[in-house]
Amino acid sequence: MILFENDYAEGATPEIIDRLTATNFEQTPGYGLDQYSKAAAEKIKQASQINEAEVHFLVGGTQTNRTAISALLRPFQGVIAAETAHIATHETGAIEASGHKVLTLPSCDGKVTASAIDKLVQHHQLDEAREHTVQPKMVYISQPTETGLLYTKQELADIQAVCRKFDLLFYLDGARLGYGLAAPENDVSLPEIARLTDLFYFGGTKIGALFGEALVITNTACQNDFRYAIKQNGAMFAKGRLLGLQFDTLFSHDLYMKICHHAVTEGLRIKQAFAEHGFTFRYDSPTNQQFPILTRSEISNLKRDFSFTYWEELSEDDHAVRFCTSWATKPKEVDQLIKAISQLRK
Repeated sequence: MILFENDYAEGATPEIIDRLTATNFEQTPGYGLDQYSKAAAEKIKQASQINEAEVHFLVGGTQTNRTAISALLRPFQGVIAAETAHIATHETGAIEASGHKVLTLPSCDGKVTASAIDKLVQHHQLDEAREHTVQPKMVYISQPTETGLLYTKQELADIQAVCRKFDLLFYLDGARLGYGLAAPENDVSLPEIARLTDLFYFGGTKIGALFGEALVITNTACQNDFRYAIKQNGAMFAKGRLLGLQFDTLFSHDLYMKICHHAVTEGLRIKQAFAEHGFTFRYDSPTNQQFPILTRSEISNLKRDFSFTYWEELSEDDHAVRFCTSWATKPKEVDQLIKAISQLRK
């Protein structure tokens, strides 16, 4: 069985394993105060071109989202997100459990628009009984989205403008950020993302690391006492150097982007194979996630040799599925899938 189901199934890049092994018996300060974490933070700030940014390393995406959102919102405030957003669908109510409501907006493609955010906030502000409802205070997006799509630079700028208009915080979930940056259709650079948002994070769990996310807080007003929030949320890793060392490795010799380009290249090979054999797609994704539409029998045939994710029913016999490639996907495995695709409709 070849896995195209998750982009975090494998362990870590050989470069990371080698460094973890080589430093295994080193004694360093704990809780992210070691030299490797400091070096990684400096490399991330340089790549983002935000010298005043603050960088924190956490273990996982849900932990990062909950820590960031709960730390920056007051108890009566909520976060705006697409109805398909990870915090709204796949984090077991982690944000609500912290006392903050996720204010969802309808979305046909996984994105939220500046105009929809504007409308939601205006509706709240014009409500004479608004004190009886949750106050919108943050906008959450992911890049790429859960549907594999990308926000353009103009879309991000438009969202930032609405956030500035209403004094909202703008938070970008970057669990797969590298795969978005590596996509051929991407038109927004990392420094531009850093400039347009108040905080964002680099995913490591899905991109080459054993585990870990690097949260970058660019808005200095959001930096005060953030380590207290990390500790309170159980996110202050005692052996913090294991996080810092991994990101120090990923951000050395352009490793992060090299492995992301590989994943996207293999994902687009899968997309091309489906398209060449007459298949259509639920979303026109330019990233490592692909969403072909298959019949029940076609899904059954592919399931014999490949593992992938069922996405949604579109009609009685049309179903969207998701194939994910990763930094570790082997070209020969994609070759096998492409061969199987070519046989589906013969």
